[in-house]
Parts: sequence; structure tokens; C-alpha cells
Amino acid sequence: MSKWTETAIKCLRDEADALLGLIPHIDADFDKTVDIILQCKGKLVVTGVGKSGHIGAKIAATLSSTGTPSFFINPLDVFHGDLGVIQPGDVVLAISNSGQTDELLRFLPYLLENHIPVIGMSGNPASLLARNATAHLNAAVEREACPLNLAPTSSTTAALALGDALACALMEARQFKASDFAQYHPGGTLGKRLLTRAKDVMRCDELPVISPAMKLGEAVIHMSKGRLGLCVAMVEDRVQGLITDGDIRRAMENSQDNFFQLTVNDIMTRTPKCVHADAKITEIEKVLHQHKIHSVLVVDDEQHLLGIVDSFSTML
Repeated sequence: MSKWTETAIKCLRDEADALLGLIPHIDADFDKTVDIILQCKGKLVVTGVGKSGHIGAKIAATLSSTGTPSFFINPLDVFHGDLGVIQPGDVVLAISNSGQTDELLRFLPYLLENHIPVIGMSGNPASLLARNATAHLNAAVEREACPLNLAPTSSTTAALALGDALACALMEARQFKASDFAQYHPGGTLGKRLLTRAKDVMRCDELPVISPAMKLGEAVIHMSKGRLGLCVAMVEDRVQGLITDGDIRRAMENSQDNFFQLTVNDIMTRTPKCVHADAKITEIEKVLHQHKIHSVLVVDDEQHLLGIVDSFSTML
């Protein structure tokens, strides 16, 4: 093991220990913080300087994407016109490792005078920020992972993780669901999967529709043309059953010489798996996986065939 590898491993261990060291700091003030944010009628404004500012921007982004309207503001900009974005009804999350950052403390009186709750996050419970905050989140670490114990490393990791812990607690409190997450991420892969429905991906042209009375020999030809590995048996435009290429193979093995005498009605599945056009792709995937099948039929309330969704269609 090289010297640099040892240094990297020690850094990761130090930061992991720092995170575990936060657990005893999760106290009544954490619950109070969650309550304050849940009762907030406006926005959660996150602020911090330097590395704490970078961490604050990420925390604000995480909170916004998980149901808590929030944004980041640089405290240096507050004194040049941006103070107006903070309004009664808002809550401020101020992040400072020392808790003594001058740029933060300078506009703390304005917030308190206007009865705007301040949540302080620092590594110093005795700091001015901690003492004057409505609630304080203790992000203290024993030392930085930096070999010189100078560069913000363990402290920034701790603040980031504490922000994630706050976001997770708020998600639980709001009963935030995957479908809610998708609403905030419509352009991402997850959002597409959660928002896409059967009607968006189903095949509805040239469907392999046959009669239950059709001989299997002829049904094989229709199945080959359909290129879905199945045929849908219908009577008077209503689904009666389904046969797959697997059903055909088993019929050939079991019947042998009598195969061409059999009809679709003899081997078809009479209760194929069906979904409505508004069924979500994620729900269809569960059906496919649970029943170990490759396709589902899309039907209306009267069992009219609207389309077919296969496993390839669900791969967005």
C-alpha cells in the first residue's frame, strides 16, 4: 500500500467517524427545527459563506427537490439589495462552522427584529450564531480530515450529512412519495419512469389479433408477423384470451401429430394480465416481474383492446 493510498483511506475513515459522531448531537433542537420548517408559510432561505456556502447551496437544492421550497443566498449579497427576498413567513438556515462568521452575524439582528426564525448550523454550540438562533443544529467534529487539520473536510462533510438528515426527516413528516419526487424531476430518468403511463408507450398499430377458433398452425403465422411473441384472442372486439410463443412450443411438444388440429381456444390463457391506459410504467414493471411475463394488454373497462406494452417498452 502506497503512502498516498494510506492517506486517502485515513481521510475517509476520519470523515466517516465524524459523521457517526453527529448522532449524539441529534437532540430536541433537531425536532424543533423540523417543526419550524413544517410550519413555515414562506420559503426556507439557506445562507453561508465560503465552503459553508457551497454546502448550503447543495442543502437548498436537496430540500427543494424533496418538498421544502428553499433557495440559497450569499450573505455578501444581502447587504446590496438582496435582503428584500427574505420576507415575514420565511425561515433562514444559517450555516457557519465557527458560528462567528461576521457576514452572517451582521444581518442576524434584522431577522430577529422581523420575527423571522433562524436555524443555526455550526460546529460551536457556544457561538453567537448558536446562542441567538431559534434552534441550533450541532455539526461539531473533533478534527478535520485534512493532514494539517486546517482545510474544511470533516466539517463540511458533517454539515452536508446533517442537511441530508434534515431533508429525510422532512420527507417523512410530509409523507413525501416517489411520485412527488418525480413531479420535481420531470426531465430526469426517474421522473420519466414515474410519470410515463401505458398509453405513452403502448403499441397500438397492427396488433396480432386472432379468433379463438383459429387453428394453431395459422396462429403461428400471425404471431410471427406481429413480432411480439404473442397473439390476442378476441370475440366481438373484446379480449377473450392470450397465447404466447411459449404456449405454442408446449403444445407442439405435448400434442405432436395432433398439433395442427388444435385451436387457439384449446391452449390460450383466459385471464391474461391487463392494465388500463393510465397505468404507470412502474406499476406495469411490477406486474411483469411478479408474474414473470413479458407483456401486458392495455384494455378499457369493457375489455376492448387498446394496445400492448412489452418489457422493452418500459425501458426508458
